[in-house]
This record gives sequence, structure tokens and C-alpha cells, in this order.
Amino acid sequence: MVAYARAELAVAMTHTSSRHNPTVPLTADPRQHPTVFAARFNTGNSDVLAEVYTDDAVFVPEPGSEVTGPALRAASAEFLALGLPIRVSPRHTYVAGDIALLIVDWEIDGTGSNGEPIHLSGTATDVARRGADGYWRYVIDNPFGVA
Repeated sequence: MVAYARAELAVAMTHTSSRHNPTVPLTADPRQHPTVFAARFNTGNSDVLAEVYTDDAVFVPEPGSEVTGPALRAASAEFLALGLPIRVSPRHTYVAGDIALLIVDWEIDGTGSNGEPIHLSGTATDVARRGADGYWRYVIDNPFGVA
């Protein structure tokens, strides 16, 4: 379960504005960022998902551990390979200038390719930053919150 959750919010670390997905635009409203994340995650495309993260983002795959860079792309691909959608329910958004703290309940539920049921859920404590282009992206992705 931790291996799947480790990849849950992980992403690739490359971003260029020319790659914005026009069908799932980024947001200038930090309260909408988790919804944009979910829509992009649910495309199953790691390049599309990568755009919701800063280049220097940190992912906490399990309490006490953090990864950045190429390890995030690998984790993202593994998790997206499940082919299951994520649902998010934002609880709180606190904004100070160009930084936002996001508390978000998330759930992935369905049947894996092996026919076994998969149920992953948690409450994320994430930090997003508004970029020079006005769009919000995750800087710290901690799907397990304070666990």
C-alpha cells in the first residue's frame, strides 16, 4: 500500500509553459489546485501531471522520507499505471502571498489489473507556490499529512 501511495502524488520534475494541457488548464486560484491535480492525474499522462509541480518539488512517499527529481517521475509512472482515478476533497486552503498550505482528503478506489481491489486514501498536507506566470504548483507534496 505504501508503494502505491508513495507514487500517488509523485511527478516528473520538468516543466515548460508550452506544454500546458489546454483541456486541463492550470489554475490561478490555489483553492482549485487540488482539483486541477486530480483532473490531470486522471488523464493517466505523467507529462500532463508533471506540470502541476515546481521543478524543485519535494515528495514525501512515507513519513520521514523525501524524494525529488527523476525518482518522482518513476513513482508517478508506477502509480498512474494502476489506471485508477483519484478523487480529492479539499478541506482547507491558507494563503500567504505566493505560498499556499493545502489540506486535502484523497482517495483512489477500484480494481487493479490483477483483479484485486485497491483502496488508497489519506489526508495530504501540501504546499503550493504561485509562479511568475500566475499559476499555482506543488512545492511539497505530502500525501500522508502529519502521519
